[in-house]
This record gives sequence, C-alpha cells and structure tokens, in this order.
Amino acid sequence: MFRILRAGCKTEGAARCGLSPDPAHFLFQAQGPSASTRPVLGLPGPAGPLEVRVFIGRPGGVPRLNTGLLAAGPARQGPPPSNHSRAGAGRRWGHRTNRRPARGRRCRTRRWNQAWPSSSPEGTEGPQTKGGGPPSPGPASSLPQAPPAHTPRGGAQVVPGRGDMPELVVTALLAPSRLTLKLLRAFMWSLVFSAALLAAAVYGCIALTHVLCRPRRGCCGRPRRTPPACLSNPTLGEHCFLTLKSSGLRLHYVSAGRGNGPLMLFLHGFPENWFSWRYQLWEFQSRFHVVALDLRGYGPSDAPRDVDCYTIDLLMTDIQDVILGLGYSKCILVAHDWGGLLAWNFSIYYPSLVERMVIVSAAPMSVYQDYSVRHVGQFLRSNYIFLFQLPWLPEKLLSMSDFQILKSTLTHRKRGIPHLTPSELEAFLYHFSQPSGLTGPLNYYRNLFRNFPLEPQELATPTLLLWGEKDPYFEQGLVGAISSRFVPGRLEAHILPGVGHWIPQSNPEEMHEYMWAFLRDLLD
Repeated sequence: MFRILRAGCKTEGAARCGLSPDPAHFLFQAQGPSASTRPVLGLPGPAGPLEVRVFIGRPGGVPRLNTGLLAAGPARQGPPPSNHSRAGAGRRWGHRTNRRPARGRRCRTRRWNQAWPSSSPEGTEGPQTKGGGPPSPGPASSLPQAPPAHTPRGGAQVVPGRGDMPELVVTALLAPSRLTLKLLRAFMWSLVFSAALLAAAVYGCIALTHVLCRPRRGCCGRPRRTPPACLSNPTLGEHCFLTLKSSGLRLHYVSAGRGNGPLMLFLHGFPENWFSWRYQLWEFQSRFHVVALDLRGYGPSDAPRDVDCYTIDLLMTDIQDVILGLGYSKCILVAHDWGGLLAWNFSIYYPSLVERMVIVSAAPMSVYQDYSVRHVGQFLRSNYIFLFQLPWLPEKLLSMSDFQILKSTLTHRKRGIPHLTPSELEAFLYHFSQPSGLTGPLNYYRNLFRNFPLEPQELATPTLLLWGEKDPYFEQGLVGAISSRFVPGRLEAHILPGVGHWIPQSNPEEMHEYMWAFLRDLLD
C-alpha cells in the first residue's frame, strides 16, 4: 500500500533525542493510498505521500528501532524542522533542553502540525489536534475521524489500518547508513583516544619534570585556605548568586551598573573565572549593566560531578536562564575562549536573546571541526584537548608541583598573560586548588566530541570578532573560515598584531576601543 519515495539520513546529537550514545535520525517519504482508498482507511485529506520518521538509538547500550507514521496527509514540503525553528526559545525538535532525559529512555516521535482544509463555506481552517493529526469532528468539518492510535512495542505512535511499513524492511533499508555511521564514529574515537594517550605521555613528562625541579612542592596541589583580596574588590561590582529555573543550580556572578543601560553578559574561558573580565567591568559599568558569570563547575558556582551535566545543550540553557532570571529579554554577549564557543552556539539556537556579540579568540564548533580536519597544525595547537578526554589523569597532571602547568600557561613569557601579578594569579588558582576544583571545567572538554560530526551552520548575529596574531592555540585561518559562514555585513573582524590569546587581560585598551565603536549605535 505504501511505496518508498526517498530516504535521508542525518546525524543527530544525543541531546536531540535523549539517547546515549548518539542516535541516527532518518526520514522517509512513503507513497500513501490513492484518493479512492483513503476514505475506506479513515484517512482525511487528499492523496499524497506520507512521511515516516525513524529514530535509531541505543538506550542503555541496546540497539532499538522506533518507527511510526507522523501524519495522515500530504507530506511536508522541504526539509524537516530546523533545530532553531522556534526563534529564541532554544528548544530543538522533540527535545526539552532544560532537562536531560534519564539514561535508557526511548526516543519518542512528535507529530508535525498540519492544518487540514475545512469544508466551511468561509474557507477557514477547521480545528486540529495539538499533535498535528486529524482534526476532531465539529459542525464546521465533514472530514471522517481517524481511528484511535495505539502505541506498539517500538515506542512510536502508529495509527491502525494505515499499512505501516514492516519493521524488517525499514531495518534493511537503513542498515548501510547505520553501519557507515558506526564505522565513522568508531574511527573518530580511535583517533581521539590514540591522541589522548600520546598527549598524556607528553604532559606526564612535563609534570614529572616540574616535580623533579621543585621537589619541595610535592606531587599534589596545595589547597588554598583563603581567597586573595583582589577577588573581593568592591570596585568591580557586587557578588551575587542566581538559582537557575531549569536545573536548580546556583551560579555565582559579579554585577555592576544595574539600571545604567542594556545587559552586557561576560562568559569566561579556561583556566579562568569571572575575574578575567575585571578590566571590562570597570570600563563599561557606566553605560551598561555588566555581569561577569562563573559558569557551572567554576568558582563558587555549583559543580555537578557527572560528565553528562556539562553538555552544550545544558550550558546554553544556563545562559538563557541567567538572562531571563536577571529580568532581561536580550543581552550583549561578550565571550572569550570556551565562553566564546558557548556564545556562538547560543546565538544560533537563541537568536532573540542576543542583540550583539563580542567574541574573543574562539570559533564555532562546526567551523573549528572542519578547519581542523583540513589543517594538521590546528590539531597540534589543540593537543591539550585530547589529554582532557581521559578520566582523572588530567586533574592529577595539572595539579602536580602545586599546579605548575596552569601557572606556566598563565604566566609564560610569550604565551601567557603579560604583567600578571602574584595576587591575580592566585585569583585563578584559588578555586582550582579546592577538592574536585578541576573536574567541572575539564568535563566541558569531555563533551566536545559527543556530537561529531557537526553540520555547517549559518551565522547571522551582528558580531565583533577579535583575534590575536600570535595566538598559540588558534590559527589565523580560522578567522577566514568564520567569515565564510556569516551572512554578509554581520561580522566585523579584527586581527590584533603582536597579540596573543588573552586579549581581555593583555590588551584591554584596544579591546575597549573596538567595543565602544561597535556598540555606539545602541548607545545613541
């Protein structure tokens, strides 16, 4: 009764369907019954192709296949709904980003909304159900009512009497795509863990050298008992906590200039915290409400231990809850390093919450993925990412010889932050030195490869991009790769000559000059 017209495969992330590991998402179009047989089967609407949406995942490690008819009617024209079809809401299709489904939960399909034509003389649309199925009978509609639906063992909603495609046929059709996806992911993870072991050997030698050169410090990091005085500097702002609506976590932030203008939200990178924005807090609090956030896992903010609590979806939901929890409907997002990566994604899935963006030394995940595949040099610059994929060992190596690797990263003569005082260095190390202080920040990296491969995404939020010419971690070619993904006229990029990675702290005056010019029209 049904004939396959086309089949497509699209990789989806685990957060899309609540599956672990990542499922494959397939969309089929099947030729529906003819116009003469549709009334007999109880199918309203004209004849045309129907669509079958299939999710293949492995909840709990066991392969599952869920199939089902989504709607009884003409096939939806064009591609499936995009990840950000609800502008500003940030909810992906069929997934609630504010709560991670329990492990092993099956992915359920959601029907697409379709408006069926009414037989009323005015030609207006008749009533329809919330799920997008056949409309309920009413005085203005003469369409037959479809039989009640039942839920089969597969977990998808199937309407009886509609000639559902046999599961065995669907499985056979999808077998090549499933196998290809599994082989691709297996090859990717083999490369990642091979690089992780190699990086562990290199950084292990570096950490051991630090211990031998400074034997008095010992092998373990020394927990700091009292925070440095610069963390409580009253001129930087007021220290506050915000309980997030979605997760219930408490995040720490420093706020200044409330009521002076729009919200300017700062997102830091690693190994940093809110204190990395001290120069910007001083500079912009006269015309903006500036808020420097400690992301989850950093500083006094709550730090869940589970790796799954640090997925990109959950981190973006945190940013949404902060903006709305502070009483704003949009903000100017200023971000560096890891914060910049989150800001890129946030502007894609929550565009209505971002008025402008200022990104420093960070690339979107999809751009970084494509560029790194084509440029081996970028892989070498990001070797630490592979080390951080391993459990517990990175925490141990970074803390050896009283966190000497972190100290060298921040104070190196060429690659570090120039003129960083001992008190400012302790402002970054204080929270990392506490028990499990490094686990939360490193869990960010442990989720980086979860959604590989990523699809190219168009960027449209007005953005100021600042890049250091001598950045030791990111090549300049990433700037051109980012520009190629932007809607024309929406990106203003500047490469600062002779500058490294830590622009907000090493060159705050230049950064402020570019920011004031970029935001001038908002102030006017």
